[in-house]
Amino acid sequence: MHSGDQAAITADALEALPLAIIVVDPADHVAYANPTAQSLLRTSLVSLQTHGLHIVFANDSPVIEILNRVRRQGRAVVEHGVALDLPGQADQFNVDIQAAPTELPAHSVVLALHERTIAAQLDTQVTRRRAGRSVAAMAGTLAHEVRNPLSGIRGAAQLLEATASLDDASLLRMIREETDRIGNLIDRMEVFGDSVPITTTPLNIHRILDHVCTVAASGFAKGVTIDRRFDPSLPPVMGHRDALVQVFLNLLKNAAEASPDQAAEIIITTRYETGLSMTEGLGRSRTRLPIVVSIQDNGAGIPDDVLPHLFDPFITTKSYGTGLGLALVAKTVADHAGMIDVESKPRRTIFRVRLPSEPSASTDDRGA
Repeated sequence: MHSGDQAAITADALEALPLAIIVVDPADHVAYANPTAQSLLRTSLVSLQTHGLHIVFANDSPVIEILNRVRRQGRAVVEHGVALDLPGQADQFNVDIQAAPTELPAHSVVLALHERTIAAQLDTQVTRRRAGRSVAAMAGTLAHEVRNPLSGIRGAAQLLEATASLDDASLLRMIREETDRIGNLIDRMEVFGDSVPITTTPLNIHRILDHVCTVAASGFAKGVTIDRRFDPSLPPVMGHRDALVQVFLNLLKNAAEASPDQAAEIIITTRYETGLSMTEGLGRSRTRLPIVVSIQDNGAGIPDDVLPHLFDPFITTKSYGTGLGLALVAKTVADHAGMIDVESKPRRTIFRVRLPSEPSASTDDRGA
């Protein structure tokens, strides 16, 4: 095989890799960055080659430190769970970094970055969907077994209330109101047992988010600053409008309730990410999830012991909550063949919803 053919094959292989590959010369100029790297860093190869690595990483960035360590030691370095911040981006993310010296070009360093959040969440998403099926079966059984006797209790209380004394009538009224409350809870649980596939159509995600922001600003998020950082080049998302409105209303309401009393701020970010797809098992087609919607609040954060179970039914940090809201959000996102994850620390909690785009859309054709 000729050297030219080998070089072409190598270049094609690097272009196809789901890992972010960056080659940096001794002056921190970027000699090469594959499409995954450009997507991860939210910038183009031309910009990286023109301005250098410092356009995305500050001097005190762990990436620069790892680069310098490779140069000093002359050998490969591997770091796991490195937290990265990018200028102008609301999201922080964790990556595994492998760095090694290379002579193409001379005295350069090749970096391989793998977004750890996505890798860790894939297994969680599959586990959550399987658990969701168990919850659906439980919800259906519970609703069937409880609804009939509950109706009987309510009917009996209503009949007795008509002839009861004033004191007894108030107690019977309380019984009726409490059975209604339990009935409403069962109604909400029955949603988990709904296995009918949703009908999706191409939708402009920004119109949905604008509508949700309008509803929020006139009600539960009044007084909260909502900062919209939308990518206008996004292609249509495949979804059910009413269902997605409910998803983002719920997430925005949670963010508003978690926000501090003073200087409350919610940041809604949309972006396009390549390379991520999802499947539930062997023999099933994979669904690409390039549309990412992030909702960030500056509240106190989610307790560490609650965070891994946040999307489970009946898990809540609110004294008045039922713990079904986020569980329903997770089910609806899964019904869209999407993913949802969360990361949290004080003053920075981010929910990310990843959704499929219109099948005809591609990285190079992203109409708003």
